[in-house]
Amino acid sequence: MKQKVVSKLVMIIISMGIILTIIESYNFRSYGIENSLNKALAISETVKNGLTAHMINGNMDQREVFLNSIATMSNVEDLWIIRGSHVNKQYGEPLNEEIPRDAIDKDVLKTSKLKYELYETLSKVTIRVTIPYIAERNSNINCLDCHDVNYGDTLGAISIIMDISDIKSSGINLIFLVLFFTIVAIFLVIYFASSVLKPHLETLEELSCKIKNISNGVFSNIIQKPNLSDESKNLIKEYNLLVNGLSHTFSDIDKKLNIFIGNNSHESQNPLLNSQKVITNLSEIYQFKKEVEIDSTKDEIYYRIAQILKNKFKLKTFNFIEQNFHNNSSSVVYKEGDGYFCSNDIEENPLLCRASKNTIDVCSIKGQNVCPQFKNDDKLYYCLDVNIGDYSKLIVNFIVDNQLQLDNLKKDITLIKNYIIEASPSITVKLLLEELKASAFKDGLTGLYNRKFLDEYLTKLIPQARREEINIAVLMLDMDHFKAVNDEYGHDVGDIVLKELSLILSENIRDADIVVRYGGEEFVVLLVDVLDEKAALNVANKIKTKVAKNEINIYAGNKLQKTISIGLSMYPKDSTNFDIIMKNADIALYEAKNNGRNQVVRYKEKVEVELF
Repeated sequence: MKQKVVSKLVMIIISMGIILTIIESYNFRSYGIENSLNKALAISETVKNGLTAHMINGNMDQREVFLNSIATMSNVEDLWIIRGSHVNKQYGEPLNEEIPRDAIDKDVLKTSKLKYELYETLSKVTIRVTIPYIAERNSNINCLDCHDVNYGDTLGAISIIMDISDIKSSGINLIFLVLFFTIVAIFLVIYFASSVLKPHLETLEELSCKIKNISNGVFSNIIQKPNLSDESKNLIKEYNLLVNGLSHTFSDIDKKLNIFIGNNSHESQNPLLNSQKVITNLSEIYQFKKEVEIDSTKDEIYYRIAQILKNKFKLKTFNFIEQNFHNNSSSVVYKEGDGYFCSNDIEENPLLCRASKNTIDVCSIKGQNVCPQFKNDDKLYYCLDVNIGDYSKLIVNFIVDNQLQLDNLKKDITLIKNYIIEASPSITVKLLLEELKASAFKDGLTGLYNRKFLDEYLTKLIPQARREEINIAVLMLDMDHFKAVNDEYGHDVGDIVLKELSLILSENIRDADIVVRYGGEEFVVLLVDVLDEKAALNVANKIKTKVAKNEINIYAGNKLQKTISIGLSMYPKDSTNFDIIMKNADIALYEAKNNGRNQVVRYKEKVEVELF
């Protein structure tokens, strides 16, 4: 910086010196010419007055002596008189020395205007001035007294050649003087910059470098130079205080924000860029959270998380696994890619999942079988768990192909967790709503669906059955002589009997079928997409037989056996109105009871029944 400042100052001084030299040279030249012209005019007046006096006194024959005396004046090299045409006409032909010598003399006689020319060589400067004599009248002279002319006519002219080399010498001396002072000023600037300005310039240069470093995230103090002014010292002190404050502030911000985002915020050594990246990520997480909060279903939330994992983190294969510790179940609720390699044992025992059991992240480690439940030796994995309620967890299972992909995933895992954690309250709410809805549709004693569920389920099932033209068998069944059980053994034993019946029903139907506690000891079984009524009768008879053979432990080693009666109606064979189907099954059940119980009755029109 010092070299730049000195160079600029030197250039300014040189430029000013050159400009000053040009101006002074021009002014001095103009002054010299003007001074020479004034001197020539004075000589001209002297000559004119002298010639007039000679003419009045009648001694014009002595004019040469007078003119020669004038020509010997200082700096006058030559002087001659030119007669005009009016004088020649009045007094006759002029002498040889009074004839115009050149075009300048002739032009002045013609135009009656002063003319001059400069003649310059390396060593000498001369000026030639030709001044016209005009016929005039004033208090001293009246040209018309002697000359037969009009006022304003040109009587003649005088030409003078003068040496003005002294003016040029003075100008040259002035130029050298200006150059001298310019050189002196340059040396003074260099000295001043080297001694007085040097510490200040070095401080400014260091300040410039430090400011550039700050933009790159490097905060460092300025070391104070000796011989600084109080203003510079205060400037350095304030700068150092500012830098220290910024350094501590950004480091603190970076550390605290890193808690939310993870180590990937330190990919750059610039805390400014790190903080900017962290704030951007937090903003994106906030927007994600807002979107999740307005999603209507749990599946929409899982899909939104999956989009983040695919688009932002470029992950290709992962699974979302819900674990419910109420019923010790585990199920995959979202799959991305075609990789799921966890053991099926986890489905019935979630605690076999290492991530769930230890509540810590689990990932592949070279040479170790970290999770025995992962069944693919060619793939690597990373699993994390997030609570989604008091009794549920979400396990996110990431699958990668190599160690590099796993290392990159580890860098992003804290940020990934933040997305999932922000979504977990909304997932929890959706789970609670599902449980609440399920509880409203479940029977509290048996755990089977209730009549409310049946009504809602049928609104979806019937349109589907019409579209796909499937058969639905309705089994309406009732426990035989159930009131006697309550009267003889009490309601506690009656509840046990109902639970045993619900268990037999659930175990002897398909997953697609529905069992409903219709009310009291009455149950409904929907056999969905059953082949025909023969298949439905086989299921009904199997259930009847299982119930009749089942021994129920009641107390003190006593056992109880009960039977059921079943009424069967077929959709759409019996009717396309499901309310009529339900009524028909109830009629068939009533007939089964009237005909001796412990039997299956197929509904027939006009109350014609078939016993099975």
